[in-house]
Amino acid sequence: MAREESLKSDGNSAVTSSTNKITIAFFAATLVLWFGSVIFEIVFNKRVELVYVVAGCFFYQMANLAVRFAVSKDPLVINTSVSLIHSTICSISVVSILLNQLASKSFEEVFDHSQLFGGTWAGAYTALCFSCGYFAYDQWDMLQYHLYSGFIPSILVHHFLLLICFTLALYRNVTINYLILTLICELHSIFLHVRKLRRMAGVRDAKNKIVKMEWVLSWMTFFLARLGSHILITAKLISDANKFGKGVELPLALFGMVGMNLLNIFLGLDLLKACKREIKNSQQQYHRD
Repeated sequence: MAREESLKSDGNSAVTSSTNKITIAFFAATLVLWFGSVIFEIVFNKRVELVYVVAGCFFYQMANLAVRFAVSKDPLVINTSVSLIHSTICSISVVSILLNQLASKSFEEVFDHSQLFGGTWAGAYTALCFSCGYFAYDQWDMLQYHLYSGFIPSILVHHFLLLICFTLALYRNVTINYLILTLICELHSIFLHVRKLRRMAGVRDAKNKIVKMEWVLSWMTFFLARLGSHILITAKLISDANKFGKGVELPLALFGMVGMNLLNIFLGLDLLKACKREIKNSQQQYHRD
């Protein structure tokens, strides 16, 4: 019986190893093809502005090395720390871009369809390139250290789709401002990464004032910067549907936003469970003490 269980275990390990190799091979191949495409555009099509995509890749890889040297050698801690750096930089960039526009134009002018679809706000193209570089770096880091789970990991699929959407927009120079608006959700991502690092550091008491404040800010930014902003973007796409041409931009944008809204709902439910769990664990710890 023990031998039979051992054989089953060995068989499951072999299957897991095989599927993991397929996953790595597929996503690594798509990443290499993506990077080759970007280099081709820069070198042969003289799209010098796309160099910020490569700069983003290298910047976050350097941040990775800095965290590894100064903070921790744990791949998950490093990956989460770099993700926090990206969320912070991206949030500051997006908010600055929007405030700069609203300071010089009316609300209606800033969010007019012609601006969102065909225009490019000052700094928006560079910010999108830099974030594109981050998602490529993060994809590679997760593949390198196996920071994912499942045969078709949702996080790798998420990054894969984002790279396609962002890169196509950058190549064609359309919907840049729409994509910048979707990145407002990075304000909420800051608190997701802070929570993850906080828990890895062993701080899990829901009655701690800092933890309470973190949860308050996390819920506020979830409803305003993530759920609310993505619903408004979806509503804007639907209301301006007749202003789009006959290309694939509208179907792709709507498909992407429906996917994002669904992911936001699932994320909200996961957050609610996590919040309840932390409160329950803290109460049990209090009673034990």
